[in-house]
Amino acid sequence: MTIAEISKMSVIERLQTMEALWDSLTGEPIEIKSPKWHEEILSERKEKIEGGNASFISLEELKSKHGK
Repeated sequence: MTIAEISKMSVIERLQTMEALWDSLTGEPIEIKSPKWHEEILSERKEKIEGGNASFISLEELKSKHGK
């Protein structure tokens, strides 16, 4: 299936297709490893949280910062 074909689908059809793809992947016994950079970012964030140096914002604040 090409992007052009996908673009012709309605939003509902695309969401249903994504769900079907996800369901097909979750049934596979394949283990996908996260990249090293992802592990490093998560470790840094965990250290910030545990050290009391993390700051959090609400979803509403995030949306307003990004104009949504």
